[in-house]
Amino acid sequence: MEKVQNTNSETQNKEAEEIKAEELNIDTQNKEAEEIKAEELNIDTQTDSPEDNKQIKEVTPEEKILELEDKVARAFAEMENQRRRFEKEKEDAFNYGGFAFAKETLSLMDNLERSKQILENDEALKNSDALKKTLEHFDIINKDMVSILSKNGITSLDSIGKKLDPNFHQAMMEIDDDQKEPGTIIQEIQKGFMMKDRLLRPSLVGVSKKTENKEEKSEENKENSGN
Repeated sequence: MEKVQNTNSETQNKEAEEIKAEELNIDTQNKEAEEIKAEELNIDTQTDSPEDNKQIKEVTPEEKILELEDKVARAFAEMENQRRRFEKEKEDAFNYGGFAFAKETLSLMDNLERSKQILENDEALKNSDALKKTLEHFDIINKDMVSILSKNGITSLDSIGKKLDPNFHQAMMEIDDDQKEPGTIIQEIQKGFMMKDRLLRPSLVGVSKKTENKEEKSEENKENSGN
């Protein structure tokens, strides 16, 4: 019995020693892994610290001040641009705020002028005192309207006798006239207006062109028909 107990205790001791040995091996492996990591970290810190830090440029207080001054200057410039834009918009609103209203008002003057022409061409009213008085009143109303528009910076365009300018005129027809240079305005269908330095509406005009020679035109037509 004693021998059996001794052998059991010996085997237990051996197993305990083997377990301790395995634990020691694990500990040593862990230590080795930690040492390797420590070495890698040391290598990284050695490569990054002294030499690389020399390459990184340090910002001096003077440079920081210059950078801040530049940012402040840019901010002030942007504020100044915004102020100028606001002033321009305010000025445009003051000068041209009634642009659409003024354009509609011109229709009243057009209707007044058409009414005057209709009355002047009425055979039943020609040379009558009633017609004369009515036309006089029409002229007074027209002068008052022109005066009101003029006070608000709205003026009419003088077109007759001038060269056609697409910026101010719109040609509606061509009229034969050998005495005028081609493209000269010889008829005004509807008067144009300016609102200060902006075109409120263009003048509708008729422009001159050279009279075509009927004989030359007939010969050209014959030649074209023969071909």
